[in-house]
Amino acid sequence: MRVSLRKATRVNLRVAPHQKDTIARAARIRETTLSNFILERSYEAAQQVLADQVHFSLSPDRWRAFCDALDAPPKTIPALRKLLAEPGVFNKPRRVARTSR
Repeated sequence: MRVSLRKATRVNLRVAPHQKDTIARAARIRETTLSNFILERSYEAAQQVLADQVHFSLSPDRWRAFCDALDAPPKTIPALRKLLAEPGVFNKPRRVARTSR
């Protein structure tokens, strides 16, 4: 993530001393500032929360397009069909190493 050098807003947090110490130690390990560490990690967490959302809203036109895409038959991808037809690495017989005594 690229952080702009010119910030537009401020966020203040109150944390327990042990929380700050832990976060500060982690920031030092990552060789970054406490503020930058908090910003990067909270931004990543926020993106994940938003990506995990199952409820979303669409305009009627976009909803129809979304439903049409879901109802469309799957595309045939020859390379994928071949890959799924071949045995995987975990399906092959295992060789047991013999040790000499």
